[in-house]
Amino acid sequence: MAAPLVRAVRRPVSGRMISTAAALCRRAAPLGPLPNEQFEGKDLQSLKKYRSFKKYKRVAEAEMKKPVWWKTYRQYLQPRNDEESEKVDIGLPYLVPSSTKLKKARKEIWKDIHSNAELERAARRRTLYIPLDEVRAEWERTCGPHHIQRVAEHYGVYKDLFGEATFVPRVALRVQYNAGHDTVMPVYYGNVVTPSEAAVAPEVTFDAQEDSLWTLLMTNPDGHLRDTGSEYVHWLVGNIPGNQVLSGEEICHYIPTFPAKGTGYHRYIFILFKQEERIDYTEEMRPNPCHSLKLRTFKTLDFCRKYEQKITPGGLAFFQCKWDDSVTQVFHHLLNMKEPIFEHQFPPRYHPTQKKFPHSQPLRYLDRYRDSDEPTYGIY
Repeated sequence: MAAPLVRAVRRPVSGRMISTAAALCRRAAPLGPLPNEQFEGKDLQSLKKYRSFKKYKRVAEAEMKKPVWWKTYRQYLQPRNDEESEKVDIGLPYLVPSSTKLKKARKEIWKDIHSNAELERAARRRTLYIPLDEVRAEWERTCGPHHIQRVAEHYGVYKDLFGEATFVPRVALRVQYNAGHDTVMPVYYGNVVTPSEAAVAPEVTFDAQEDSLWTLLMTNPDGHLRDTGSEYVHWLVGNIPGNQVLSGEEICHYIPTFPAKGTGYHRYIFILFKQEERIDYTEEMRPNPCHSLKLRTFKTLDFCRKYEQKITPGGLAFFQCKWDDSVTQVFHHLLNMKEPIFEHQFPPRYHPTQKKFPHSQPLRYLDRYRDSDEPTYGIY
């Protein structure tokens, strides 16, 4: 019996004639096995059964970590740039606790809580008070450092200070300014502090052993008036014994914040470094008082590279600051210079191409496209 004759059907594609057989020949073979190819053509009853969801989840996570040749839907939505490299962790070493011991400790705590009749009675009568200090201490000890790292990455702290490096702030750094009238202004992770409140050096505390040495740095990566890649060091104290900041060696004395008018919010960052040994900071010494912006020009990355064998970042806190009337006094009396004032020029308002049938748009959608100088209603 003769073999059937295969005809190549020609179809016009973009004004050219191409055959179906030629198109099939050009199709490349996949680079590897397709997803779930091992399950094709098999009966569901013959597949492996899992007695619990935990076992299935464990196997699924192991399979998900294996390298594959195809891209997932998330990778198509968020393509990764080849220039982006993984962050280098330059922080303190940390031993991950055993999950079994953590679960056992939590079970013991739950057991004690459920067996306490006074707590149950207070919760029912709505007289139970939660000790917030203990809750915060537990947060700082467990998941707090990772939360702080995530917030700092959101504000671009690591990118502007350390480049391609990052660290988890394992040491809880507590900074607060004395606002007068027996009140204090704490520094958290991005809260707003006015220049008048930050006029005097803050009180810095942290948990440390008595025989340990530390270095405290306060820098501003947003306020340099000439070089956008440089910073101004506001405070630098080295060789701090334990947590006694006042007993340390003041390399550069504290100067109040001076965000220039019209430049928006500035980030003022506190970084706590742990020292391996006592360091000779003679080359970093500034005169006291130091009111020269040239002498206060600083780069955290260069400082870390210079002493990378002796210091390790361990604590982090920062706040945002905007211009107020006290900044004028700092420029005139401390820095002895004219106050710079910047004006931001906003670009013209952008409007997308007008739609012929604007569905799900506000009632005044056409106002933004009218050829008139009359003010439009609302902000688009």
